[in-house]
Amino acid sequence: MAVLGAPPTQFARAVDGNRVAYQVVGDGPVDVLVSRATYFPIDMMWEQPRLVRFLDRMSSFSRHVWFDPRGTGASDRIHHEEGRLLESVVDDMVAVLNAVGCQRVALFGLGVPIPLLFAATHPDRTSALVLADSSPRVRRADDYPVGVADARVDQHMDEAYSASVSVRDYVAPSLLHDVEFRRWFERAERLTCPPGERLSRMRGTFATDLREVLGTIRVPTLIMNHLDRGVDRGPSLQTRYLVDHIHGAKAVEVPGADYMPFAPDSVAILDSVEEFLTGRLPRVEFDRVLATVLFTDIVNSTGQAASMGDRRWRDVLESHDQLVGREIERFRGTWVKSTGDGVLATFDGPARAIRCACAIRDGVQPLGLEVRAGLHCGEIELHDADVAGISVHIGQRVASLATGNQVLVSRTVVALLAGSEIMFDDQGDHELKGVPGTWRVFEVMSE
Repeated sequence: MAVLGAPPTQFARAVDGNRVAYQVVGDGPVDVLVSRATYFPIDMMWEQPRLVRFLDRMSSFSRHVWFDPRGTGASDRIHHEEGRLLESVVDDMVAVLNAVGCQRVALFGLGVPIPLLFAATHPDRTSALVLADSSPRVRRADDYPVGVADARVDQHMDEAYSASVSVRDYVAPSLLHDVEFRRWFERAERLTCPPGERLSRMRGTFATDLREVLGTIRVPTLIMNHLDRGVDRGPSLQTRYLVDHIHGAKAVEVPGADYMPFAPDSVAILDSVEEFLTGRLPRVEFDRVLATVLFTDIVNSTGQAASMGDRRWRDVLESHDQLVGREIERFRGTWVKSTGDGVLATFDGPARAIRCACAIRDGVQPLGLEVRAGLHCGEIELHDADVAGISVHIGQRVASLATGNQVLVSRTVVALLAGSEIMFDDQGDHELKGVPGTWRVFEVMSE
């Protein structure tokens, strides 16, 4: 039963037309958008007394917005893989902010890395970033020894699948014997999303790798973690990794062992958040942003022009440009400029950029043309209507490696799409002219 006085659930329209459910709580001076692990729907927040106290405490210093990502809670269901991509959750966040009428907001991430991606792709709408018990990557790797071992991740997935151990036991160990909380949590899990969808989201979480994003974040950042977590999770080391790789980030450790924000140790979390967000945060001017760069190029354009003649070639080029422009608009990209026989475009999500590249490749074939395409995701410099920076050069060099009808991407793009249904074929390491080091390149096989 909902608590009397709970705010109404409202709905924003995402770019695909589906609805995103959200609630606006409090009227404090700081606007905060909360992104959290989807263990409970927003409509059940007011049935848990511990969470209500947490919400009331946040209201003392902020107007905070909570939402159900598409496919969870009261938001519309999704029937395609794209709805589970991190960039799609970022789209949900933008839709909610637009519906609320909030131009800039502090992001509060509870156990999830999604605010990292939002802050990097939408710095103009981010006033500050707060992460509690988050990490850019879960699994351990040779270059990320602070992650969780594969065996531990696999055990967690097996236990979640068999329901032998509840997620509750991991996220709120201090409430393990609280019968009232256990009943609420189990019901909340059931009403958040079907078990199969929950497992799919867990797999995506364990596959996510946002380390390449960290260096592009420029907003004031607070990183928090709990102290009493257990040796295999390495929370302090993961916090240190974030602080070392995000410019100017501040670290705070709080007592306790719970991931749930409203467990008994929530006072220390919110005291730190209030102090950080209500202080004098520096205003940052943004001339850089995380983006996916797409270069396309017509194969053998000189030979095509010679065989067609100037007039016919101009007509074909005009048809090509019109088609490319439509596809860039359809996938919500930005046409930066024509490169003569191709185009440079930018996107705020790598999946949309890949789908646009594949649509262009397929669409120009009836014109008798073949195109090649290359994509890279990284920080770009904004110069009026143009873009610059090493990421632009990398995208151009990746495109130069492609052959006719081939779409190539950098390893950074693949990392940001871990867990998606887009398939890639490893093309090995390459030296890119004018770019230091070697770069792993992948071909898009299906999308």
